[in-house]
Amino acid sequence: MTDTNDIDRDDGGEDRTIARGRRRFLAASAAVGTVSLAGCSGLLGDGDDDEPEAGLIGSGRAGRPAPGGTPIAELPDLEGELEVYSGRNEFLVGTMMDFFDSNYPDFDPNVRYGGSTDLVNTILNEGSGTPADVFFSVNAGSLGALAAEDRTRTLSDDVLETVREEFRTDQWIGTSGRARSVPYNTEEYSEDEIPSDIMAFEEFEGNLGWAPSYGSCQAFVTAMRLIEGEDRTREWVETVVDNGISAYPDEFATSQAVADGEIDAGFTNHYYIQRVLDGSPDAPIATTFTEGDAGSIFNVAGAAVIDETDRPEMAENFIRHLLSAEAQEFFAVERFEYPLIPGVEPVGDLPTIDELDVPDIDLTELSDLQPTIDLMRDAGAQL
Repeated sequence: MTDTNDIDRDDGGEDRTIARGRRRFLAASAAVGTVSLAGCSGLLGDGDDDEPEAGLIGSGRAGRPAPGGTPIAELPDLEGELEVYSGRNEFLVGTMMDFFDSNYPDFDPNVRYGGSTDLVNTILNEGSGTPADVFFSVNAGSLGALAAEDRTRTLSDDVLETVREEFRTDQWIGTSGRARSVPYNTEEYSEDEIPSDIMAFEEFEGNLGWAPSYGSCQAFVTAMRLIEGEDRTREWVETVVDNGISAYPDEFATSQAVADGEIDAGFTNHYYIQRVLDGSPDAPIATTFTEGDAGSIFNVAGAAVIDETDRPEMAENFIRHLLSAEAQEFFAVERFEYPLIPGVEPVGDLPTIDELDVPDIDLTELSDLQPTIDLMRDAGAQL
């Protein structure tokens, strides 16, 4: 299977804004308002004194209402041992697991962290002897790959009904999402001056930036291959390269370059703009989206129950906790991701999921990156 960079590694550690994430989960959870956490509401708001309180920054956390959805207090307790193979990075998942572990005294989680692709291969190689109960992936492609090998269990309707059908199958379910977007410098352009058609950026007169070695950028070009075809995609990449698009090591750096005025616009996941604003609330950067094309794909992190588990009910209950009101609010306010349950809105001046115009493609196909990498290199992109 192809290495997928940040798609596989969950931003791999480049994200300078989440290094403090393990200490901030409880402080950020204070944003859930009156929702109690399984009788342990004393844990809420007890973050370290040197950590900023949720709602006191300029990126849209302030004044959020209590989230909708099912609170943890209404879910069955987590009890016993559970083996979680996590392709999501430890800064976030480790914090949540620490919270679940402390909240449920009879819960004994063991989390194995790694790249999503690597963990899929591990589960396949372990065969019927795998100790994994749950696979938690940063992208739909890895979930689909595992399901295609018949290594996942069918999820119950009780779990599936929490999320819209386009963000799940009967074998896996999305837990949070990320939208492709176009960050632009508000001192140079207004929103109506930014193309709403990704292909129109061939004619864009401003300075553009991207992170072509980054997995999410490669998935975006993969989506273009699926929608526009190989030849048209190659022509687009060649054109933007010839026009002088700037290459950055990651999409946070791309967004920061927009805010700093190095470039006028770029191609990134939506949350990088929010992370720039988290550190610099007055930065001249805003988000816009293309419509119904490769530039507006929406991918999900998600989870599946492994076929060989002898704890299927507990594994499903764990996934249900990832879809609780508190966990979904945390994905929104701390990771700036799109929550996937009704009643929890994204942070910042963003459209809701219903308002996004996303293309109708199979998300699992976005993990087929090697043909895209070959195309981009042949077209002159600096990978």
